[in-house]
Amino acid sequence: MRFGFDEDRLLLQNSLRNFLASECPTERVRALWDTTTGRSPELWKSLAELGVTGLLAPEAHEGMGMDETFLVLLQEEAGRAALVEPLVATSVAVPLLVELGARALCERWLKPIAVGEAIVAVGHPVNAFVSDAHVASLLLLAHEDEIHALAPAEVALVRQPVNDPGRRVFSVRWTPTVATRIAHGPQARELLAAALDRGALACAAQLLGVSERLLDLAVAYAQQRVQFGQPIGAFQAVKHHLANVKVALEYARPVVYRAAHSVARRAATRAIDVSHAKVAAGEAAALAAKTALQVHGAIGYTWEQDLHVWMRRAWSLELAWGSGRFHRERVADCILAPGARIGPGTTFEGGE
Repeated sequence: MRFGFDEDRLLLQNSLRNFLASECPTERVRALWDTTTGRSPELWKSLAELGVTGLLAPEAHEGMGMDETFLVLLQEEAGRAALVEPLVATSVAVPLLVELGARALCERWLKPIAVGEAIVAVGHPVNAFVSDAHVASLLLLAHEDEIHALAPAEVALVRQPVNDPGRRVFSVRWTPTVATRIAHGPQARELLAAALDRGALACAAQLLGVSERLLDLAVAYAQQRVQFGQPIGAFQAVKHHLANVKVALEYARPVVYRAAHSVARRAATRAIDVSHAKVAAGEAAALAAKTALQVHGAIGYTWEQDLHVWMRRAWSLELAWGSGRFHRERVADCILAPGARIGPGTTFEGGE
């Protein structure tokens, strides 16, 4: 089967790439680190006007009614630009609200989220802390086999230190009640499983963009830095390292796109496809960060060098929505389960 993106998807991706190049340069990313919230309401509103925040929302709620095969390309661009706005949480929360089937909750929140008037934060057992809880109008939090919807006034936040200055993560203290509970039992477990896959997919897609930007920075520096009378990029050892990054990135890319298709189509292999994507994209980004730093040498450690913006993003995204270790174990569990199907017409019986 040949899988590719049609003109509409590619046009939407190019539109966001051009917008972020103009409205979210590295200088603006850095400037947001020093603000109180670390977020830009104006930038979020502009993203909403492009349709990014409402991409997965139904048209009846001012959304675009599209799926993850559109969104995966936009998340990739967000990673390329080191965008700090909460696109990952939005891509998790919107379908969760839709699939929940609670009409009143959908009527209350889907349109404000789609048009950029509201931000939603999502807490999940796989994440130790909740990202962007400080700017959220709605918090969707998990408690055992329940999901609760809470207003900011119903929670207490404690900001946690992180290595990535663009991130804002919080521990959340709150009390679950029957009034805040929106799902429990099998329904909640199913929604949380889907949320995990969507969150991991979004991070994997952003890791592709991060990897590509790190590679671009390394290549550009290798062309400019002169050693022994020629650019260091002319040396075979440097070229081979950069080529290895390119190979890892291009092998990870179709894996992530396949996972987006599985999530959008609710395929039976969704979980294993997403975990494979998260592992592949995370490893590509880790290699890109390591190689880019080696190419830059000592200057790569300096605060003024933009390299660390994407290095830190690579590390933080690798840990979000399940670390590489978590997802490798999930792939292993899927493959080694008795009777697991590992390919067309092939099963693995497991056991001894």
